[in-house]
Amino acid sequence: MYVLTLMGNVAIILIIQLDKNLNTPMYFFLENLSFLDVCYTSTTMPKMMEMLIIDRRALPYFACAFQMYFFVAFVGTECVLLGIMSYDRFLAICHPLRYSTFMSKNICFALASVSWLCGFMNSVVHTAFTFRLHFCYSNRISYYFCDIPPLLLLSCDDTSINEILLLSIGVFIGWTPFLCIIVSYIYIIVTILKIGGGHGRQKSFSTCISHLAVVILYYGSAIFSYVRPVSTYSMDKDKLISVLYSIVTPMLNPVIYTLKNQDVKKAIRRQIHVRQKSGISL
Repeated sequence: MYVLTLMGNVAIILIIQLDKNLNTPMYFFLENLSFLDVCYTSTTMPKMMEMLIIDRRALPYFACAFQMYFFVAFVGTECVLLGIMSYDRFLAICHPLRYSTFMSKNICFALASVSWLCGFMNSVVHTAFTFRLHFCYSNRISYYFCDIPPLLLLSCDDTSINEILLLSIGVFIGWTPFLCIIVSYIYIIVTILKIGGGHGRQKSFSTCISHLAVVILYYGSAIFSYVRPVSTYSMDKDKLISVLYSIVTPMLNPVIYTLKNQDVKKAIRRQIHVRQKSGISL
């Protein structure tokens, strides 16, 4: 699954970089999403594979903090980025004549930068407040990587501040983008229904359905994992839920975004054709 995740997301990044026809805001954000998926699966899965293959199930204290910081940063970044991607689709479908003005290269770069900044600032807060705690119950976590919920359960200190931070920041970093996505898609669906031709409707739906599928899978599992009281945590169930947003979604993203995307399919065929011609000429 890790190899498939790397291959699929790296392939998307390469295709977007190589094909000039994909030099649009939509694919700029998709490139960011693919890079994010590579990053946050690489913070957990290599270590997990080492533990399973070598059966060395230990992680140094500072390595645990390092792993949690980057994982939470990448997850938070993706939450905001998915919201920005829905805003991009909203402008493209609902306000096509003003799309190029609202989504210039500078604006796209600024929006992507905001998503990365929000993710890393969010992680600074959670990592600092998590590792100020004393872990006196055990040094063994019932999880396959260092994350906030299993670490809070190990602490013998009062974790009420951590819970408040999880819930309050979770509203900003999780629920707010999610609600913006829902509102965006309400407007998108209304606009698509007003489109006269059936072909126009089908094309518009196909560009949005992939994003919506990722949103439902990703936000549903991520919000469940973080935005709730510690007293409701169940590591056996939470481990299964975390697999959805940390392993399954990054692996499925390349398939979801390319399976019905004619632009990407054409770009892949063009690149294969160019490589074949180059090989023949050599």
